[in-house]
Amino acid sequence: MSETTVALADAARSTDPPALEAGTLRVIPLGGIGEVGRNMTVFEIDGKLLIVDCGVLFPEETQPGVDVILPDFAPIKDRLDDVVGLVLTHGHEDHIGAVPYLLRLKEDIPLIGSRFTLALVEAKLAEHRISPVTLTVSEGQTETFGPFEAEFVAVNHSIPDALAVFLRTSAGTVLHTGDFKMDQLPLDGRITDLRAFARLGEEGVDLFLPDSTNADVPGFTTAERDIGPVLSRYFASADQRIIVASFSSHVHRVQQVLDAAAEHGRRVALVGRSMVRNMAIAAELGYLRVPEGILVDLKKIHEVPQEKQVLMSTGSQGEPMAALSRMATGDHPVQVGPGDLVILASSLIPGNENAVFRVINALMRLGAEVVHKGNARVHVSGHASAGELLYCYNIIRPAHVMPVHGETRHLIANGRLAESTGVPTERVLLTEDGSVVDLRDGIAQQVGHVDCGYVYVDGSKVGAVTDDDLKDRRILGEEGFISVISVVNRQDGTIVSGPDIHVRGVAEDDAVFDGIRPKIAAALQEAVRDHPEHTTHQLQQVVRRTIGAWVGRKLRRRPMIVPVVLEV
Repeated sequence: MSETTVALADAARSTDPPALEAGTLRVIPLGGIGEVGRNMTVFEIDGKLLIVDCGVLFPEETQPGVDVILPDFAPIKDRLDDVVGLVLTHGHEDHIGAVPYLLRLKEDIPLIGSRFTLALVEAKLAEHRISPVTLTVSEGQTETFGPFEAEFVAVNHSIPDALAVFLRTSAGTVLHTGDFKMDQLPLDGRITDLRAFARLGEEGVDLFLPDSTNADVPGFTTAERDIGPVLSRYFASADQRIIVASFSSHVHRVQQVLDAAAEHGRRVALVGRSMVRNMAIAAELGYLRVPEGILVDLKKIHEVPQEKQVLMSTGSQGEPMAALSRMATGDHPVQVGPGDLVILASSLIPGNENAVFRVINALMRLGAEVVHKGNARVHVSGHASAGELLYCYNIIRPAHVMPVHGETRHLIANGRLAESTGVPTERVLLTEDGSVVDLRDGIAQQVGHVDCGYVYVDGSKVGAVTDDDLKDRRILGEEGFISVISVVNRQDGTIVSGPDIHVRGVAEDDAVFDGIRPKIAAALQEAVRDHPEHTTHQLQQVVRRTIGAWVGRKLRRRPMIVPVVLEV
């Protein structure tokens, strides 16, 4: 991207957006820009809002204790009565996972999506005791939601029934691809509808929001069909149990595992609650073909000889509580051992690398052979690579491009692809979460920014955990904890008791702190004597500074310090 584009983005970032004029379409991404996950984009025109996707982001190691991260609903929280619909492009967690949290705020927001997508969402909402209002749509269908006319287009992805959405408004047109690729030989025969893309391009696409995840990958994404023979070869050569880990919604990969198991006389047990639930839905709706007699309940898998077992498991991203991670740590009924073959049939989501390699190392320590995308072709991406994106740009010929769904490097790469096909640099909008883009009379530009942060889910708490809390957790985990308890007499300025120092995770021997105790006592006595006006909090800060400076200098550590000063 050019320096001009970046400068424009910086200027818009610090500007409050103007009041929205009648006949202007406003686009605000609340997630999915600068990150792979948390996808959510809000469109507004003439006082009405249409939302596309509402997903979660999975936490990194620097966010201990966090279950998932939500988009920030704050910019629209007071306007939920104006929402005419929530369009869900497909059923992956990074696009539907936050729906229950949004519907907790307003349960009757209409959900619009394909049959399989809505089936996955409804199962998720049932766990939250929410009965949604839904509208099932399919490719080629056009529906009107207030001032928005939405046409749905079939796209190919790593989950069935994915859709792009084309929005027609009085201000102009927008094409949002959702996640997609251009597999020409998909397992389900459902290709990305390039004829529809070309037709919409002829009509005119004023603003194009394309998937950016693989924009920095040259060429074309490998076809799903190429994975089947590779899995079959591994199944043929395996002597013991086979464990395949994948996303719990990857119907196509599960289908290939079932087919390979049937070919080689093995039986399959599904492992992980979400895997069992999603594949039951897929089979019921006809998206998954289950060979007769192939499935066996996990509780009865021990009745099948190990050389005939296949376990289809969750946990391909190293999630601590997922089935594969628990197998790796020995905290699962399935005990992995020498001779077992483990296949990680998934891509690495950025940020999960350390967790995944930790699981791989643990499995290999147990004696298993581990096959993954890095050493065998056992998975292909669900996202369009650079060559496919170039095709789309040349077919659609959009007036403006706003790359979505990706980290900054992906967005910039996607913008450069657009420029290479003739989109003017100033019409490539490099945005971030909270950016405000206005489209009027077919012209799009960034006009400001709204506050938009991470919302953390920690157990039953939503939004209660802050970045400061996470910083404290990291300090506790990495640097340890020191508490210092002292009792002072303000009348005579003496130390009645203490300072007592209690340590966790800082030093092997508490005796290390013997030298600092007299210094803390002296500093505290001086503060009480010379500054009788000091509050208890100020006295505690004296203790904190004294021991903190000593620990930093002596032990080269920066632990959490909790000073307690009591008065008598």
